[in-house]
Amino acid sequence: MSALSLPSFLRRLWALDTFPYSLRIFIALSTSMAVCWVQNEMALVMPLFLGTIACALAETDDNWRGRLRALLVTLLCFALAAFAVQTLFPHPWAFFVSMVAATFCLTMLGAISPRYQAIAYGTLILSIYTTIGMDQRGGSGQVLWLEPVLLLAGAAWYGLLSVLWSALFRHQPVQQNLAVLFRALGGYLRLKATLFEPVRGLDQEVKRLALAQRNGDVVKALNTAKESILSRMENMETGPSQRMQFYLRLYFIAQDVHERASSSHSPYGELTDTFFHSDVLFRCQRLLRLQGADCIGMAQSILLRQPIDLGPASGQALLDLQAALAYLEAQQNSQWQRLLGSLSALARNLGTLEARLQSASRAEALDEKQDLTLLDRSPQSLREAVERVRLQLAPSMPLFRHAVRLSVALAVGYGLLHWVHARQGYWILLTTLFVCQQSFGATRKRMVQRVTGTILGLLAGWALFRLFPSLLLQSMFAVVAGVVFFSNRTRRYALATGAMTLVVLLCFNQIGDGYDLIVPRIVDTVLGSLIAGLAVFLILPDWQGRRMHEVAGRTMAACAKYLRVVMAQYRSGEGGKKDDLAYRTARRNAHNADAALSTALTSMFQEPGFVQAQGDGGLRFLLLSHTLLNYLSALGAHREALSGEGDDAPTQQAAAHVAEVLEALAGSLARREAVPPAHAAEPLLIAALKDAPAGASPALRLVQSQLALIGELLTPLRAQAGRLLKQEQSEAAAAPA
Repeated sequence: MSALSLPSFLRRLWALDTFPYSLRIFIALSTSMAVCWVQNEMALVMPLFLGTIACALAETDDNWRGRLRALLVTLLCFALAAFAVQTLFPHPWAFFVSMVAATFCLTMLGAISPRYQAIAYGTLILSIYTTIGMDQRGGSGQVLWLEPVLLLAGAAWYGLLSVLWSALFRHQPVQQNLAVLFRALGGYLRLKATLFEPVRGLDQEVKRLALAQRNGDVVKALNTAKESILSRMENMETGPSQRMQFYLRLYFIAQDVHERASSSHSPYGELTDTFFHSDVLFRCQRLLRLQGADCIGMAQSILLRQPIDLGPASGQALLDLQAALAYLEAQQNSQWQRLLGSLSALARNLGTLEARLQSASRAEALDEKQDLTLLDRSPQSLREAVERVRLQLAPSMPLFRHAVRLSVALAVGYGLLHWVHARQGYWILLTTLFVCQQSFGATRKRMVQRVTGTILGLLAGWALFRLFPSLLLQSMFAVVAGVVFFSNRTRRYALATGAMTLVVLLCFNQIGDGYDLIVPRIVDTVLGSLIAGLAVFLILPDWQGRRMHEVAGRTMAACAKYLRVVMAQYRSGEGGKKDDLAYRTARRNAHNADAALSTALTSMFQEPGFVQAQGDGGLRFLLLSHTLLNYLSALGAHREALSGEGDDAPTQQAAAHVAEVLEALAGSLARREAVPPAHAAEPLLIAALKDAPAGASPALRLVQSQLALIGELLTPLRAQAGRLLKQEQSEAAAAPA
């Protein structure tokens, strides 16, 4: 590698989202290994490593103050759990009862916030790590409290590294999350461009379903970026710093781009048929593809902290689109007039989207009049935290079911290891904890990955024992394997499991015979995986197919709220568009509900066949609800002042009717009641929107056009909701509990 390319290589390496995390892990593990090696105390390596791993698994993104507070809470929970295990370990029945109770309570703490969920999960992991260390040391241990102290030392060392890192590089997670967000937007825009393929006979439904699923990735990235920015803006009396202002502006740009990218102004098949002999759809497609490429380029610039330069290609594509549209309008073809209005709105939307992307390259300050408030979804008081847990304490709630399921699974694993006197039997509990997920599909996938990764790790360990008998080399391999685990645990779990298996083998070989661990480890992994799989299948199974009505109902309710907030801005008389917190919250809730419906359907198709009977109905409902959200996004994207027409009676009456129908659908789905029939005046309202007087302003005409498109969805939405409820009721009656 040349000297000129080395800085670029290092910059790109530093920009990788897993590199800083992996580097922290490397520093923590290598220093622990080095100290133990120099002091000739290799027996201490395993608990130090396990404490480091547990603390890293409990880590969440935050500023250094928040991370320090979280570390203190984590160490307190770790200490209580470790010393409780140390005290109760010699008393099986007391240990059994406390383990079941602690598992249930810690799992329910996840209802408070993701931070507490991570801490509770890490505490459970450390508890089992303590039992593994106690078991290897023969029960009570040779030195009093040795195991808990070593585990806490490893956790504290990594925690301090994490806090220091967060203080030194506080903006790095924001950069990485924003880069992920713009990369997701780029993929969404490129996929959206395929809808404008000027070819007849294409299956648009397949593409729109793929787009609905891809929308979930964008929504997830938006939520992650928002939380990352929010955590670094607290207690800033003087306002956000210049760099945080830049990142906040990028986040608001991404929000606006997402709303405009998810907009639909007309059925795509109808556009294809009408303008088949024109190149206007090709122009739309090319512009969207270039804008998608611009988003991906912005992601790279954000990661590398380079100036954003989008180039002129997308701007020229916009000019070409506008020229093609002007040519069509000059033809004055009466058969095109209605769809030409939709095309004009589409071109304006893409033009504004282009302007928003281009604004990212300019050094602009945040608008002082803009509402910069971000919604903080974390509990603001102890009362609110307790209330969140209380609301989840019901058999119908997924978290409660998971808590019961996991508690019983660990109890069965503990009884099994005592019954068969399994060697290294506490690995059964650890496997069960890692494999048992909230959904059946995720658990089944994790089972396969866990067993596969364990076998690969054992084979790799056996090979390293034979090829590299030097204990010093093996200790280095153990550190590298630990880094591999953390850099791959969220994306390639099988590889991560193999790496962690290798860590255990190599560390165990420092104080004993690593070969003795190979057979017990694979047996315990298989047993723990089977227990987790059976628990998810038999104990309060949370089949997504039986909850589809609830998720669909929340989607309709969120869309109704979004529509009401949008129409309120059209009527406000304050110039139309106002991206305040109330509007952004309603928009985000609608997209979150849409993403949740898509995720539920994906999970359902990973479940057994007897709960997939309504799969087709669920997909069709998703297609309709996502199309509804697209039409609502178009309303939200334009939000122009209606020049005194905001109180247009037919328009407001139609908007209120649509919102009421969506709310009624949401109620019927949530309560599993019959879907109410259409009002007799509904067809007349929709017809009035289509046949509005020609003198209406373009802004009012767009509102009427979008409301007409939404109104035409109401009948198929009612029909599909009815089928969904009917299928769920028949399936619940026929299927096993």
